[in-house]
Amino acid sequence: MAAIDYYFAPQSPWSYLGHQRLCELAQRHGATLRLRPVNLGEVFPVSGGLPLAKRAPQRQAYRLVELQRFSAWLKLPLNLQPRFFPVAGDDAARLIIAVDRQEGTPAALALAGAIMAAVWVQERDIASAAELAALLAEQGLPAQRLDEARSPAVAEAYEHYTRQAIAAGVFGAPSYVLDGEIFWGQDRLDFLERRLQALA
Repeated sequence: MAAIDYYFAPQSPWSYLGHQRLCELAQRHGATLRLRPVNLGEVFPVSGGLPLAKRAPQRQAYRLVELQRFSAWLKLPLNLQPRFFPVAGDDAARLIIAVDRQEGTPAALALAGAIMAAVWVQERDIASAAELAALLAEQGLPAQRLDEARSPAVAEAYEHYTRQAIAAGVFGAPSYVLDGEIFWGQDRLDFLERRLQALA
């Protein structure tokens, strides 16, 4: 069975736009998804990337154009400039890891999708512990996962995934790595699917 390493950041609009399609693609091909939430604040400096606020005005403006295009094309709702963005995604990422470890990947994928939609559709603050607790409850997940997300083991897993991403050559989110090959961006899911077909 093919396994896809899914490197993403829960506050990334591009991760949001590709998330459900990735899940459906993996299901179609019987592929395993390995969730790898990463800290982009550590990935960008070693790969030449810049946080949004430090990018040239032209790049920032074009990003909004592209987000609007993809939102319309994919028929996915998206607030271009949500109330709570930029937002720290570390606590949300660790919560996804905690759920993945305890409830399994399907539950963690569902939570990840809900967290992304919370930022880009519902304009909720995913850096807030209260909002994360509410998102857990909405997914029918135990409240104690929030405490577990603060554990040293989960923190180490988050750091490990970030180091793993850097070692794999990942430089942005989302990135999908299949059989050592990187597919960067939700607009590369078609290429990922072709690669899966070639491996079948």
